[in-house]
Amino acid sequence: MLLGAPPASAESGSLQLQVSIDQRPIEDATVPVDPANQVELQVVATNTGTAPVKVRSVRLSGVALALTFFAYDTTAPFEVPARGSVSRTFVLDLGDLSGQATGLLPSSVELLDAQRGTLGEATTVADVRGSFWSVYGVFGLAMLVLTVLAWLTALLALARHRLAPNRWRRGLRFLPAGFGTGLVAVISLSVLRLVPPEPAIEIPVVLGAGAIAFLLGYLTPHPAPPAVAESDTTVRLPLPSTQEFTR
Repeated sequence: MLLGAPPASAESGSLQLQVSIDQRPIEDATVPVDPANQVELQVVATNTGTAPVKVRSVRLSGVALALTFFAYDTTAPFEVPARGSVSRTFVLDLGDLSGQATGLLPSSVELLDAQRGTLGEATTVADVRGSFWSVYGVFGLAMLVLTVLAWLTALLALARHRLAPNRWRRGLRFLPAGFGTGLVAVISLSVLRLVPPEPAIEIPVVLGAGAIAFLLGYLTPHPAPPAVAESDTTVRLPLPSTQEFTR
């Protein structure tokens, strides 16, 4: 009795989704999203399990650098029968998306149950036509400022011969500037609509930029020894005694 059959939700916890946005299939495509217009989201959910699955809501979200920059949930309960499929159409108002993101962002459409668990998911790349001063754009500008400050701090310490004598410590001094450079490159490519910030791209770029900066710091010349003060090099001769002057 204790090792009986698992609950039906464990067997039917996944749905296969076919999603279209404004009648454009999102699979293997870049979907333009204009916050000024409403978005028509069409979802076809197929249940391959032996028990019906109850869907509570649908979510459209966009993620970059492991951070969620926008997410829209629409509550619309429906049930997908066992070995069957259901088609639903949702109209989303994304008016405030203009202030949240811009450029290419990896996005997903999820069907959620009552416990906010994911029943099915379809991924795509959204071309968000938002404002440059959105949260995502300002985040990129903040990373640019911090990266410039990190480079200036490291190079100023190099020019003043204040880096650590140990090569590994000098490399670590340049490492944050390298990581920042990689992050700025990833965000810039996304905002300019050239390359989306997907993990297969952002991770090698950030790690590669960090490795190059660490190598530059590791190869910097050894800081020069402190200059010896003139007073320290002066030879102090003993003064002649009074008797010597008398002679």
